[in-house]
Formats: sequence, structure tokens, C-alpha cells
Amino acid sequence: MAEFVMRDMAGRRGLDLYVESAGTSAEELGNPVYPPVRRLLNEHGIDCRGKTARKMERGDYERFDYLIGMDGANRRNMERICGGDPQGKISLLLDWTGEPRDVADPWYTRDFDACWTDINNGCGAVLSELERRREL
Repeated sequence: MAEFVMRDMAGRRGLDLYVESAGTSAEELGNPVYPPVRRLLNEHGIDCRGKTARKMERGDYERFDYLIGMDGANRRNMERICGGDPQGKISLLLDWTGEPRDVADPWYTRDFDACWTDINNGCGAVLSELERRREL
């Protein structure tokens, strides 16, 4: 969900931003976007067709400027996959907001609206901060 929300937000702000999501486990490897998430994105006019899950790789640390996870388990797994975080690239999405915490996980809660709100708040905060830093 975050990949597509971030792309949509960046596009609406006229920002050229490359965004790609990856899991930290192989559980969903190759699967398309989860149907309830796909429906929610479609309700907001966001297309996610063609996306399939991939697993994060060690080389992603060099390929990307920022590696943003959704929860503490993601962060720990990202640091393990990358062999640490010597450049301080790894963060959690809501660390960028005034309310750092884990994103509400609809896989467990079934509350896709809470997840949508968290992701929108986090993506907006990331873009605002990068614009402030003049990195976009």
C-alpha cells in the first residue's frame, strides 16, 4: 500500500521520485497486491496492477537513498538483510511524523482504514521533509 500511496502523493506534488517496495520475508514472494488493499487503493483512484511481491536484498542498501519499514520487526529484518545500517538509511515510516510508532498492520487487525491513515500521514511527512531538505 505504501509504495502506491507514496507514488501517488509524489506525482500530485509534481515530484519525480522512484519508489519500490519489498518484503523482509519470502512469505508473499511473487504474490500480487492483497485483494483488500487493491480494493482500497482502487477506491482512491490508485492503480497497483502488475505489482508482485519481492524480497528485499542486501544490494538494496546501495540502490536506494532511504529504506523505510512499517514496524519494528521490519526494521530489524532490514538491518539483518543489509548487514547493519552504517549510513543511517533505515527508518520506520511513522518516524518521519510527530508520532513515531509502528504502522497499524491490517494483516492482523483487519483494519485497513487505520493502515491507510497511518500510511498517508507517514508518506506525507516523508515528502514534506525531503522537500524541506531540498532533496527532491
